[in-house]
Amino acid sequence: MKAIGIILAGGKNERMGELTSKRASSALPVGGTYRAIDFPLSNMANSGLNKVAVITLYNSRSLQDHLSSSKWWDFGRKQGGLFVFSPFLSNEASMWFRGTADSMYQNISFLQRSNEPYVVIAPGESLYKMDFSDMIKYHIERQADITIAAKDMKGQDVRDYGVMQLEDDNRLTGFEEKPMEPEGSIASMGIYVISRALLIKLLETVISEGRYDFVKDIIVRFRKKLKIYAYMHDGYWTSINSIQSYYKANMDFLRKEVRDIFLKQPPFIESKPKDEAPAKYNSTATAVNTITGSGSIINGHVENSILFRKVVVGDNSRIINSIIMEGSVIGVNCVVENAILDKEVILSDGKSIIGTSGEPKIVGKNMLL
Repeated sequence: MKAIGIILAGGKNERMGELTSKRASSALPVGGTYRAIDFPLSNMANSGLNKVAVITLYNSRSLQDHLSSSKWWDFGRKQGGLFVFSPFLSNEASMWFRGTADSMYQNISFLQRSNEPYVVIAPGESLYKMDFSDMIKYHIERQADITIAAKDMKGQDVRDYGVMQLEDDNRLTGFEEKPMEPEGSIASMGIYVISRALLIKLLETVISEGRYDFVKDIIVRFRKKLKIYAYMHDGYWTSINSIQSYYKANMDFLRKEVRDIFLKQPPFIESKPKDEAPAKYNSTATAVNTITGSGSIINGHVENSILFRKVVVGDNSRIINSIIMEGSVIGVNCVVENAILDKEVILSDGKSIIGTSGEPKIVGKNMLL
């Protein structure tokens, strides 16, 4: 199915605190191997979309470095390719993106110069696996103007999501963005299918009226005028929108059924590879239910934790229920429990970092403790 992709990877999320002070949320490391942006990129490539734009904004340096070679997601081709857009100064535009709709409007030439009839829009910080070609077929069969991927989150807190009210045929009747008292449990995944011509028309309309947000100024405002349908997703999905959700998303990878979705069931989620030696467990090391990245050296005890590449754990140290990012060094006789250590943290001998599962302790990048 002919379509182009747009990944919105520029949002600034204050709830992520120290974790996004120097990086975009879509560049956050996940599962010992990936970055969050790998999931929408791989889904689009695996669905046959060969022309994808990533729209960045805040703290995009690490994200742009990760995307510097598009071949890992099979976008290094003569026709199509991977495009990374960020705000730029010109005679017509001299400001950062004012919202999701504005970010697409300021790059509207990407839409105008494309020939594909449909556009798939997705966030850059959600973890899932989806065949967008099936969603596009559903969109065509319903003769929809806009189709929104959705998931029934029954029994879970949906106050951090857009909550949808649907008719029996899944046509949208109401939409609440992050409601205090949700009326229902159907959450928007922030993934949309729309015709390229209609998207251009809607963007030109709302921007001319001083409106800049795709959800509030297009989905909510035109929900009764346009035919908007929900495409229900019954697989794994999580959105990284807080420290707690980031912690949980990584802990999910310790569950075999979640790992198998991404690591054993094709098509696979791809990432930029790092050619390093396998992790090394020395004679004093013990590990229980743990993912350990390449180049790591373990001398202590690691349990229910995610260790990224080139992590060193000293003798008699204990890492429990924690996330340790790339290049961090844990000294001798240390305790790290319910914590997130960012890149290249050095923990001196005998130090303890202890949080709770509800509020994991955060240690910022390049800290020496």
